[in-house]
Amino acid sequence: MKTNNKNHNKKKKSHIPFRLNFLFFTVFLLFAMLIVRLGYLQIVKGEEFETEVQRTETTLATGTVPRGEIYDKLQRKLVGNDALQSITYTRGTGVSSKDMAKIAVDLAKYIKMPNITEFEQESDFDLSRRDLKDFWIALNEDKVNERISDKQKETLDGSKIYQLQVDKVTDEDIQFDEEEQEAAAIFKRMNGAYSLSTINIKSEDVTNDEIAKVSENLLTLPGVDTGTDWVRTYPEGDMLKSILGNVTSESEGLPENKAATYLARGYARNDRVGKSDLELQYEQVLSGSKSKSETETNQNGDIVNTIQSYAGEKGDNLVLTIDMDFQKIVQDIAKNSVATESEGLNDSAYVIAANPNNGKILAMTGQKRNAKTGEIEDDTLGLLNNTYQMGSVVKPATVLAGYMDGAITLADNTLADEPLEFAGTNKISSVFNRSGRVVVNDITALERSSNVYMSKIAMRMGGEYNYYKNMSLNINYKAVIKKLRSYYAQFGLGVKTGIDLPGEGSGFTGTAEDPGLALTFAFGQYDTYTPIQMLQYVSTIANGGKRIAPRLVDEIRATDTKGNLGAVQTQMESDILNIVDVGETEMERVQQGMYQVANGANGSATSYFRGADYTIAGKTGTAEAFYDGANKSRKGESVTNRTFVGYAPYDNPEIAVFVIIPYLPNTNTNHENTIIARKVLDAYFQVGDYADLSKDIAEEN
Repeated sequence: MKTNNKNHNKKKKSHIPFRLNFLFFTVFLLFAMLIVRLGYLQIVKGEEFETEVQRTETTLATGTVPRGEIYDKLQRKLVGNDALQSITYTRGTGVSSKDMAKIAVDLAKYIKMPNITEFEQESDFDLSRRDLKDFWIALNEDKVNERISDKQKETLDGSKIYQLQVDKVTDEDIQFDEEEQEAAAIFKRMNGAYSLSTINIKSEDVTNDEIAKVSENLLTLPGVDTGTDWVRTYPEGDMLKSILGNVTSESEGLPENKAATYLARGYARNDRVGKSDLELQYEQVLSGSKSKSETETNQNGDIVNTIQSYAGEKGDNLVLTIDMDFQKIVQDIAKNSVATESEGLNDSAYVIAANPNNGKILAMTGQKRNAKTGEIEDDTLGLLNNTYQMGSVVKPATVLAGYMDGAITLADNTLADEPLEFAGTNKISSVFNRSGRVVVNDITALERSSNVYMSKIAMRMGGEYNYYKNMSLNINYKAVIKKLRSYYAQFGLGVKTGIDLPGEGSGFTGTAEDPGLALTFAFGQYDTYTPIQMLQYVSTIANGGKRIAPRLVDEIRATDTKGNLGAVQTQMESDILNIVDVGETEMERVQQGMYQVANGANGSATSYFRGADYTIAGKTGTAEAFYDGANKSRKGESVTNRTFVGYAPYDNPEIAVFVIIPYLPNTNTNHENTIIARKVLDAYFQVGDYADLSKDIAEEN
């Protein structure tokens, strides 16, 4: 038995060393394989992996350039740029909020970033509580996450979890000192940048010391750089400001409703673009070519190097058709009129002048009293958007419509002016003839401003050639109005003029139901028109029948090497929209009628142009209208609009003009419509009170 036990123990002992040896051998093999693998990675693949670790990526980034500038006809600057030193930031790909917050903290050591927080004042602050919370979260994400339960982290998505983080930040957390607030303001600017887009962190009041400090520490401020920025300036103050337009700020960036279009054209979301008037209309001209830089980022997305490959090119410049000396005189004439001659609800005056042969605007202004402050302010855009009943100034168009329709002919254009009384409609008569019967033709009807002559043209267009007292007016008045509108449109009435400004109105068409409206429509008492339409209309008559789009820009010019106006890039051409379908003789007779208005014995404007050193043709208007101005409590009250259209010289027109004085009392003695027109034309021809204009301008300059 003992022998058997000994043998059994021997067998057991010999089995244990075998297992240990097998384990040691296995471990040895594993270590050997690991050593071989490490050797392979370090020796064979080492260089490749080192290259991967140090790998950088080069991406093309773009930057803004100064916008083109705007000049008057004589190449005097109306809109310019002032260069500013700036501190910029280009956001790398994949850069986190935490990274930017740290950069902001470092940058705040070198620059001052003036700011006002919501704690300091309730409105007009730079940093809201939310802005301050965003900054605190970026620096303290771990701390704020401790305030959120595990269940909330598991059940809430990204946007909801962040909102919860914001809610967990207390006002005590965001009681920052001055430098921390500056860092928060910097972070807010940086956080608005899109990947590989450059924004200005600070571009106002940047000191040379700040530029130097930032430049010395660029290696520790990834994406930060120094550069130049620009800001729009207006050397002539508010002159034409309302049509020159505005540019979005960098924080506004691209307008939301046009962002997709701009992005497709290569804009960045924070780019400044024209948002109104000429700045908007000529955005593609003024914006220039953006600078291009090769931006090198490391594997973390940090920008490690930036090399400019293309400096960009400043936008081209606009040269307007307007002489700012003449413009200033016209503005002053209108402003003085509102200040000294207003009656009743009248609070404004609108004046516009152009060369009728090419559509070039010579001057344009709207002057309007602010109902709250009492100050007279610029409302030049009202020339494009405000609509009014214009009265008798449309009568020349009615006569020409009569010729185009065949209602009158050169052999049959004499009608009796007599009070018209129809069954069921209001009586119609002319101011010069309230009760008698006076025979007039097309020329004398314009000279004496015959309402009846125009009404009988409308009757004939409806097929009614005979009149007797208390007769029924059995015409298709809607068809007559439709025909008149189509003829008027050939002159620009009731349709957009094509002026090179956005947002132009087209007037309003009447919708009332009354057969007599066709007759009153014929002398300007139904539809409403804009002042710019009236200018195009009178210009079309002045030039013999060509409807030309009015325009403000004469040339597009490059910038030379010295920063001044360079070579002409584009000479703007006249755009003839249509030619009125009427004979030359018929047009000449209407022109003769307008001549008689300002020069004939019975002309309504003769006394105002007597003794003028130029010969004018024109037409005055008085429209019965309803108030639709700023005083809402008076809306709908009966008022009178006084208007004037004209051109000079009569035999070789250089200038066409339109004036309106709206919302006068129905019993008024105001003739500023004609008085202003006389002053504007005197100033243009430098006669009368403006005879020494050239000398005065030379002394001022």
